[in-house]
Amino acid sequence: MKALVYHGPEKKAFEDKLKPTLKEPTDAVVKITHTTICGTDIHIMKGDVPTVTDGRTLGHEGVGVIEKIGTSVSNFRVGEKVLISCITSCGKCENCRKGMYSHCDNGGWILGNTIDGTQAEYVRIPHADTSLYHIPNGADEEALVMLSDILPTGFECGVLNGQIKPGDTVAIVGAGPIGLAALLTAQFYSPSKIIMVDTDPNRLEVAKTFGAATTVHSNAVEEILKLTNGKGVDVAIEAVGSPATFDICQSILAPGGHLANIGVHGKSVELHMEKLWSDNVTITTRLVDTVTTPMLMKIVQSGKLKPQQLITHHFRLNDIMKAYDTFGNAGKEKALKVIITNQ
Repeated sequence: MKALVYHGPEKKAFEDKLKPTLKEPTDAVVKITHTTICGTDIHIMKGDVPTVTDGRTLGHEGVGVIEKIGTSVSNFRVGEKVLISCITSCGKCENCRKGMYSHCDNGGWILGNTIDGTQAEYVRIPHADTSLYHIPNGADEEALVMLSDILPTGFECGVLNGQIKPGDTVAIVGAGPIGLAALLTAQFYSPSKIIMVDTDPNRLEVAKTFGAATTVHSNAVEEILKLTNGKGVDVAIEAVGSPATFDICQSILAPGGHLANIGVHGKSVELHMEKLWSDNVTITTRLVDTVTTPMLMKIVQSGKLKPQQLITHHFRLNDIMKAYDTFGNAGKEKALKVIITNQ
């Protein structure tokens, strides 16, 4: 089969690999129909995720059709269409029983990280019964790809960890797909104002159409303090993963505020405890657990959440190298999420 394979920082190839087989009775092999590229994949290509080693097939998002199942798989049948969760969970270990699937003893974020991922014709899914979701009849499969990762990530790591409440003022730093997913789901809780921060004018224009009240392009700290009459924001969501964007977030918090980090950080950040220690702030980090995926799927099916808005480009799997070029030059290409179809 063909797959997108990592060969070290800034090195990748679309090449032949052996088709995956069942290794455990709880496994399934899924033929990918649609997948995508995540900002985390870009961090991997920069060398920010050392657990990803040479020869790894990348990707942790997608939908597909079950081709094979192990003898212990009971919730799915060959031929069924499924959504692949970015998080693999056994459902039995201590962390899974806490609902912290991201730290499953035998899973977590392993796809495209420590085992081969979804940017390929086929993928092996461990613990299939608790790591796949049935796709409802008639569902927009491309839209559901957004439920593999970015929507639950934006919602759980940003909105829920940030404890957004009705009337809050919220700043989201980073208007890429994850930041926009946080913007879409933050509106479930009726904040009074959402401020989007980014250096890309196109993404800020998109953010306005998605519900942002105000956008900030430069001098973020100064501008946000002006917008809040010097008080700062109730919730700051970091959706980039850089020292500069984290510093913006910790500099704009009102007393009692929440800083919810989503971004993947490859470098250390400076924490200004000399200011924060007395401000009653809460700083949270999280790897998505995908515990909200079933709820989000219902909201998507109702039409109240429209993740297809995030899709800007389409490619065939054979053109995945072009897809990476487009996604990696998002500002120039005006790219958000790219859909890659295996035909």
